[in-house]
Amino acid sequence: MTPAVNSLPVIVLYPHSRCNCRCRMCDIWKDTGHKEISQEALARYIEDFQKLSVRWVVLSGGEPLMHSDLFPFCSRMRAAGIRVTILSTGLLLERDAAKIVGSVDDVIVSLDGPPAVHDRIRGVPGAFNRLKDGIRSIHRHDPEFPIAARSVVQRDNFPFLRLTASTAKDMGLHSISFLAADVTSSAFNRPAGWPVERQEMVALSAEDLHPLEREIEALLEDWGGDPFLSDTPEKLRRIVRHYRAHLGFGEAVAPRCNAPWVSAVIEADGVVRPCFFHEPIGNAGQGLASAVNSVEAQSFRSSLNVETNPICKRCVCSLNWNGS
Repeated sequence: MTPAVNSLPVIVLYPHSRCNCRCRMCDIWKDTGHKEISQEALARYIEDFQKLSVRWVVLSGGEPLMHSDLFPFCSRMRAAGIRVTILSTGLLLERDAAKIVGSVDDVIVSLDGPPAVHDRIRGVPGAFNRLKDGIRSIHRHDPEFPIAARSVVQRDNFPFLRLTASTAKDMGLHSISFLAADVTSSAFNRPAGWPVERQEMVALSAEDLHPLEREIEALLEDWGGDPFLSDTPEKLRRIVRHYRAHLGFGEAVAPRCNAPWVSAVIEADGVVRPCFFHEPIGNAGQGLASAVNSVEAQSFRSSLNVETNPICKRCVCSLNWNGS
């Protein structure tokens, strides 16, 4: 087995199990439960984070802002020297703007395109305007507060990548990044995966590949060299290769990733995974250090070859932590 993990720089934590959008590329919103991490558990997590020298906690989900009392936890993490990032749909930013500025380091919002495209993919009428109003509200409290955009490239928005970037800029966002849609894994409340018919609703078709490639090259021509576009050319072109491999026109190639050795995902019920896509390795209720060093966890890491693992080869959201 691999050596025990004594340091875990990055944690992705789901404070709440549900979401307030109905996105086409995700089934989290179909969860009708109401699981959220209790204040007692959050307090224990901070102790675990300090023992494992956690440096950055990313609050995800589900929509983390749906948690009933999230911000005292955020403040305590920051007081412990831990960076706090919220991944959000943006629908609750206006409501929580003052608390976000006071207890969070930065926010990453989902942006699926210009207004009509964004609302259609989110499945929420007026979602774009609520996102825009939330960003404005945060920046009224702190004009320099960092808010970035992340956009999932899929069938409904791939022709609009340049327009998505310019929309993000006009909204006052600090940067934007793009990634392909995950349509094959059991993540995001899809324990049995998606049937082919459902995958085809989100993934690109063979006829879409060349237009996608042209749009990405045009995006690089317009924004290349501008730090507002946070993706490298290689990362953007990997989106084309991802969809090409999905359609059987090439071999899937895993991105560089060290997530299972430097991070963990903790779900709202305490389940711990080595990343979004792989099977659970323990439960944080037993203590996070015990979970990430369980027999299952050590066996998983010792046997994992990222380059050849079929789940890793289809990954759309890798982590290659280098300590910065």
